[in-house]
Amino acid sequence: MLLHYDIIVVGAGHAGCEAAAAAAALGSTTLLITMDMTKFAHMSCNPAVGGVAKGQIVREIDALGGRMGIITDKSTIQFRMLNRSKGPAMWSPRAQCDKARFSALWRRELEQQENLYIWQDQVVRLDFDGDRVCGVETVLGVHFSAEAVILTNGTFLNGLMHVGRSQMQGGRSGDMASIGLSDQLRALGFEVGRMKTGTPARLDARTIRFDLLTPQYGDEEPAKFSYLSEIEPVKKQLPCYIAYTSLAVHDTLRKGFADSPLFNGTIRGIGPRYCPSIEDKLRTFADKNEHQLFLEPEGLETTEYYLNGFSSSLPWQIQFEALKKIKGLEQVHLFRSGYAIEYDYFPPVQLFHTMETKRVRRLYFAGQINGTTGYEEAAAQGLMAGINAHCSIVGKEEFVLRRDEAYIGVLIDDLVTKGVDEPYRMFTSRAEYRILLRQDNADLRLTEKSYRLGLAGENRYRAVCKKQEQMAQLTDFVKKYSLLPEEVNPYLEEIGSSPLTQKRKLQEILARNEISLRKLVPQITALAHFVKEYEITDEVIDHIEMQSKYGGYIERERLAAEKLNRLENIRIRDDFDFNSLHSITIEARQKLSRVRPKTIGQAARIPGVSPADINVLLIYFGR
Repeated sequence: MLLHYDIIVVGAGHAGCEAAAAAAALGSTTLLITMDMTKFAHMSCNPAVGGVAKGQIVREIDALGGRMGIITDKSTIQFRMLNRSKGPAMWSPRAQCDKARFSALWRRELEQQENLYIWQDQVVRLDFDGDRVCGVETVLGVHFSAEAVILTNGTFLNGLMHVGRSQMQGGRSGDMASIGLSDQLRALGFEVGRMKTGTPARLDARTIRFDLLTPQYGDEEPAKFSYLSEIEPVKKQLPCYIAYTSLAVHDTLRKGFADSPLFNGTIRGIGPRYCPSIEDKLRTFADKNEHQLFLEPEGLETTEYYLNGFSSSLPWQIQFEALKKIKGLEQVHLFRSGYAIEYDYFPPVQLFHTMETKRVRRLYFAGQINGTTGYEEAAAQGLMAGINAHCSIVGKEEFVLRRDEAYIGVLIDDLVTKGVDEPYRMFTSRAEYRILLRQDNADLRLTEKSYRLGLAGENRYRAVCKKQEQMAQLTDFVKKYSLLPEEVNPYLEEIGSSPLTQKRKLQEILARNEISLRKLVPQITALAHFVKEYEITDEVIDHIEMQSKYGGYIERERLAAEKLNRLENIRIRDDFDFNSLHSITIEARQKLSRVRPKTIGQAARIPGVSPADINVLLIYFGR
């Protein structure tokens, strides 16, 4: 057994698994240390991957050669494309997963990865050589040395769980907390904060009246996350179910407010605004008579269900009593109650865009310890930390994605530039270039970058090249082919679109909102022959339709991104003293000194730095 590795990853949640897999795949000998080898990438909260903006991140992870998309597809039990009624920039894939299978598949993936080793233990201290991390010490007294260390401790750092007035140390239900690292890093000068999250009770399906609830089915033609052709979409899907709270439920919940750790001052950590507990909802939306809930299956071979929308840290008796007043849950049995958990995090302005800390060289943070929430956000950070730790060791250029290149770029730039004052969750509204960053084109945006880096494999790269070739072929056909009225009018009249009176280019017809290129294919003989001859996939057909409908918007966003990216090319010296600039505001000096932006573009995104301040910086560093 080795005692020295290139990279050590601490924690095997979604961030840790992606970090370890990426670093090892790139060629670094990697040690993944976890407290429990039965819970790799464990779904501590809801058994789902993706959703609004999160689905885009998963497709980007897949395009970069990460594993989350593949493992999700292999464990999916229901797939839905959200926001179909809105524009394509808002479409977001989401999959319910078999929770146990998801974790088991991750374990198999990691155990089969060359250069990757696993050790079950708890890290209690870091070892340093001057200003560089050089290893870790475990609770068993083992010292492992390394060239770089990635901390992905999730909610485990000084984790404290709450159910009513009861408290217990732990990183999640059934798992102990991680003690020691926070205090050591605080002593080194790191800023440490406290956050809170929560989870609902888990229910036994045998005691639920599903016939009284509204079923919610997956897509009739389910898609998938991974761009790899050998990964098949889900075939057997399970429904979710919709339930509602009521005034009687609310009245019961309010009886426990005096014992709520959220309301009586016990919990001091900052909770997530966009995933509040049920008691928070009652306080914030006091005028609402009901709240929608979703019953989500946790797997194909279990009766355990997750009640999305009912997170709570109220006393378990209150939770149980309130649940029994929900229609369909009158006889419900609980597997376990909901709880809240407080944990330490490190404000992410202490990081570079590579996820390396500014205070200690080759020490990287990824996941919830950076103040984020969500499996997808964690996995993205882990992937980027694993890549950059490897690049640092072998002397390669850092790998950083811009805001116009990926949601991952938006996520990391937001974290290190703006910081967080509550658990950070990705939304499409956080991205300035949503039309450029669609879920359908992540492979076109990112796979070549990852291939050049050495992470995305040959098969993945060839698939992208073939897709680009097919897109060029179909684009050329669409631009050149003229439709005759008799070819297309029956279809146009059927869907209520204005019929043609003379020949029109196919591209012109595709610009109509109501036109579907897929449905046009069987209507137009020449198009059908072309699609068959060149083996054009449905994915390519959909992409060309989108380009035809939104080409003007896409070009406008591309030009805007290019304009703003000029500021990203103006570098700021690492040793520059912002306090010497008396021509900018005191607030700007303080914010710039804290964040230490590397470019004028990053400086312009720091809250509190005004356009006037940026003009001063431009004078110093050149237009």
